[in-house]
Amino acid sequence: MEGLPDVTTLVTDQGIVHYETYGRGKPVLLLHGWLGSWALWRRTIEVLGREFRTYALDFWGFGESGDKRESFAVSDFIELVQQFMDRLGIVAAPLVGHSMGGTVSLGVALRHPEIVTKITVIGSPINGSSLNILLKLAGYPLIGALVRSSSVPLKIGLRLYAPFLAKDAKGVYEMLTRDISRTTVQSFFESIGTLRETDLRPRLGEIRVPVLGMYGDKDVIVDPGQADVLAKGVPHARIERFPDAGHFIMMDEPDRFIEVLREFLHES
Repeated sequence: MEGLPDVTTLVTDQGIVHYETYGRGKPVLLLHGWLGSWALWRRTIEVLGREFRTYALDFWGFGESGDKRESFAVSDFIELVQQFMDRLGIVAAPLVGHSMGGTVSLGVALRHPEIVTKITVIGSPINGSSLNILLKLAGYPLIGALVRSSSVPLKIGLRLYAPFLAKDAKGVYEMLTRDISRTTVQSFFESIGTLRETDLRPRLGEIRVPVLGMYGDKDVIVDPGQADVLAKGVPHARIERFPDAGHFIMMDEPDRFIEVLREFLHES
């Protein structure tokens, strides 16, 4: 990386938010998925930072953001984005979200349309029923607590499942195990539980800003058919399919991912 991102924290009404920022120019916000953190965006920050001021946030209860809260619902993360932008004086910006982060991005555009200029969703569920059955089960408190508290079986399961998640099985395994170790039991099950119950379909027609949807045909976490759901709900959305990618498109097809994202962000 030509330069290192600035590491800092921000105090909001509901807790401390850790974020990394890099580059100059117009702002772009990067939002991670369930069990993730800002680290997912390392290469994306490096590239986009040459043209934009990039911000990669950790949702409450994930990465290094505060976990001293009573709620870790998708709706809380929507408000986190709004408060984050307000505190930093970011009037409006594009939101780029992976998985749950994309669902949050759409939620921000629906609840606070004035602060969103563009939306990119990457392997994101529009309807929570599209989630892998294992993720749905993790949303139940008892099951989620058992899974999160059993670190050894969880790591073994991730190692076995990693080859189905990304081409770089070792890389995605190391990233996920590191990020999972930072989550609490409550943030683990409550975030995925509320994501499972989310259904944005009835309100998608309200979105007026440009939308880009990226979906990997080999995704085993979110049904790739959600691309069609997004296209139906937002007729002006641009849909890009990645035949050889899974859930982590930025890892499986990094060059095309960056090319498509940069092109979309530069479109007037």
